Amino acid sequence: MMEQIIDQEVSTETPVISIHGLYKSFGELDVLKGVDFTVMKGENIAVLGKSGSGKSVLIKIIAGLLKADKGSVNVLGQEVELLNAKELDALRLRIGFSFQSSALYDSMNIYQNLAFPLTMNNKKLNAQQVTQAVEEALDAVGLLNKINQMPADLSGGQRKRIGIARTLILKPEIMLYDEPTSGLDPNTSSEINLLIQDVQKKYNTSAVVITHDLTCAKQTCNQVAILLDGQFLKMGPFDEVFKSTDPQIQSFYNYNFINH
Repeated sequence: MMEQIIDQEVSTETPVISIHGLYKSFGELDVLKGVDFTVMKGENIAVLGKSGSGKSVLIKIIAGLLKADKGSVNVLGQEVELLNAKELDALRLRIGFSFQSSALYDSMNIYQNLAFPLTMNNKKLNAQQVTQAVEEALDAVGLLNKINQMPADLSGGQRKRIGIARTLILKPEIMLYDEPTSGLDPNTSSEINLLIQDVQKKYNTSAVVITHDLTCAKQTCNQVAILLDGQFLKMGPFDEVFKSTDPQIQSFYNYNFINH
């Protein structure tokens, strides 16, 4: 087994995400069934679960992209369900959402992809300030030399990096990563894991990492939380969680590290 890389200690006891009694259904399908979840400032938490377990629904609710049926969702000191559209838009600017698909605009080059959210949300910036911000974000992900290329010219790993750079350009306080290593080879996955660590250190972000990749969870996060059948089965440091003799936890571990 590889060593845990992220430091288990976090610098403060301030919660940036606090969720209590969260329920979400789609028709007769109950996806989240009374979830409690807290992320402290400066902390990365991996939410682990198989496809359909409700991981992506959880982070969409955190970002205000979906509305909970029941329960409280407090993000950066604000009750998300009580915010009007303008207040919700302002909160989302403080949250970086790294989509599984990278969500780049194929018709724009890399510079334009990063400049677009910046200029849309801060119309007072001049061209020099925009360029400086774009170059800084690209440098942070190690792809400044790709600034004039098109997304189609990039590898899958490079697209993931650019997607993260576009999120970082707005200096978010919270990062939400949706399956950051999905579809990537082991070497590229390791590069993305290192990048997630670097983002936490350089930008002092807190993060929720949605993944079924245990190597990603172990390398990037202070704690892991296993989501099963709409509820958290166990939460805590990686090694502590997977010391459990619960057969459901062991089968998840074995599926990732033994069967593959």
